[in-house]
Amino acid sequence: MSPHTSLISTLSLFLGTALTISSNHWITAWMGLEINTLAIIPLISKSHHPRAIEASIKYFLTQAAASTIILFSSTINAWSTGQWDITQLTHPTACSLLTSAIAMKLGLAPFHFWFPEVLQGSPLITALLLSTVMKFPPVAIFLLTSNSLNPTLLTTMAIMSVALGGWMGLNQTQVRKILAFSSIAHLGWMTSIIIFNPKLALLTFYVYILITTAIFLSVNTTNSLSLSTVMTSWTKTPPLNAALMLTLLSLAGLPPLSGFLPKWLIIQELTKQEMAATATIIALLSLLSLFFYLRLTYYSTITMPPNAINHMKLWRPSKPMTPAIAILMTLSSTLLPL
Repeated sequence: MSPHTSLISTLSLFLGTALTISSNHWITAWMGLEINTLAIIPLISKSHHPRAIEASIKYFLTQAAASTIILFSSTINAWSTGQWDITQLTHPTACSLLTSAIAMKLGLAPFHFWFPEVLQGSPLITALLLSTVMKFPPVAIFLLTSNSLNPTLLTTMAIMSVALGGWMGLNQTQVRKILAFSSIAHLGWMTSIIIFNPKLALLTFYVYILITTAIFLSVNTTNSLSLSTVMTSWTKTPPLNAALMLTLLSLAGLPPLSGFLPKWLIIQELTKQEMAATATIIALLSLLSLFFYLRLTYYSTITMPPNAINHMKLWRPSKPMTPAIAILMTLSSTLLPL
C-alpha cells in the first residue's frame, strides 16, 4: 500500500471518529460513521488475499446496513418530535432501531457474526484498529442516548454477548478469532451497565482498549497468528511472553490485575440496581472466557523448556520491542494494584 493511501486512510479514520464523537446532530454523527467505514476498508483489503477481500466486503455490507438503520431511526424520531438532536431520542420505535443498529456496529450478539470473520481476514494492526478505534463512535452514540435506550433489550443483548463470546471462543485456534470473541464478551459487560452508570461503562471500555492494544501489539511483535505459533514464540522474546501471560490473565479479569476492576464495579452496580440475577449470570458466563484465556497463557508461557514441542519452528522476522508495548503491558496488569 502506498504511503499516501495509508496516510489518507489513517487521517480519515481520526476525522470520522472525531466528527461522530463531537456531534450533536444525527446527520453529522452518521457522516462520521460513514467516513470511518470507508477509511478502514483499504486497510482491511490491502493484502489482496481472497480472505481479506471477503472480510472487507462483509464489513462494508454490515456497516452500510447499520448506518442505514441509524439514519432511519433518527428520521423517525425527527418526524415525530421535530428534533434532530442526538440526546432528544424519545420515539420508542426509533430507540429500539437505534439500539439494534449500534449493536450491529459494535458486533454485539445476535449481530456478532461478521466480527470474527472480518478480524480473521485483516492484518494484525488493522484488526487492532477494528477492535478499538472503530468502536469509539458507536460507543459515543450509546453514551449520548443512554437515557432513552430500551433496558430489557440491552440486558438481553449483554447476557447473549457474554455467553456467546465465551462459548464460541472455546474451540478456536486462531489468535485473532479468540480476541474477536473476547471483544464481544467485553462489550456485553459494558452494555449491561450503560443505562445505569454510563461513566462506569466508559471506564470498562477504556480498560478493555488498553489491555487489547497491549495484546495485539505483542502478538504482532512475535508474529503469532495461531495457538501453535504462540507455542514456539517464547524462543524469540521470553520476557515479552511472560508479560503477555499477565496481560491475558488481566483481560480474563483475574484479581488483582487491572481487568478485574471494571468487572468488580459492574457486579457491584448491578447488585445496587436490584439486578443480582443478571450479575450472577454474566459472572458465571465469564468463566467460559476464562478457560480460553488460560489456554492462551498456557500455550504462551508454560510450554517453555524442558517441555518438548512437536511443532516445526517458524522463521520470525526480527521486530523490536517498543517502549509502547512495555508501558501498555505494565498498565494493563498493575493499574488496579497501583
